[in-house]
Amino acid sequence: MQIDFDKQGGLVPAVIQDDTTKNVLMLGYMNEEAYQKTIETRKVTFWSRSRNCLWTKGETSGNYLSLVSIKSDCDNDTLLVKVHPHGPTCHTGTDTCWGETNRLNPILFLSELQNFIDARHEEMPQDSYTTSLFKKGVEKIAQKVGEEAVETIIEAVKGNNDSLVYEASDMIYHLMVLLTSKGLHIEDLARELARRHNPEWDKARRVEKANDDTK
Repeated sequence: MQIDFDKQGGLVPAVIQDDTTKNVLMLGYMNEEAYQKTIETRKVTFWSRSRNCLWTKGETSGNYLSLVSIKSDCDNDTLLVKVHPHGPTCHTGTDTCWGETNRLNPILFLSELQNFIDARHEEMPQDSYTTSLFKKGVEKIAQKVGEEAVETIIEAVKGNNDSLVYEASDMIYHLMVLLTSKGLHIEDLARELARRHNPEWDKARRVEKANDDTK
């Protein structure tokens, strides 16, 4: 990776992003020495413009930023630094330098799970439940989705929310396996729902087209 440190007087902006939550934590600046130290120590180090010296984030507070990866942009003069933060990032004590709470959005796990299911579909390791589903074929997977849907309905009617979440999770997982077996992904459902959320989406025209496709 070639970084143009000379373009802006020896410094390049470094955008710091939590690799898990995907939230932006802070913006700092690195010179070549700070960049090299970050690579060597795996702890993010900046060039402090106010103190005119190297500064490893967390060296006084203990709130280090453990390096995951570094990428440069298309002009090679800005860095995207993905990290695992140890404690608050901002010197004021907040999670980010914008005063935001650095929370993980649980919905992001669906993409991670989709990647896992994709890997199972490609590698088909033995002693894997997901592999066994793929080997049984689309009809059996679809049947399993139906069974889990019935269990979800039962728990919803009974009013047991904990059991409802458990059974609905089973249903979603098996639905994702079914989609993958058909060359689709959970993101395809998200795109479809996003289209429907658009005020200009014409439900009647969509239903009419679907009916035409089945003729």
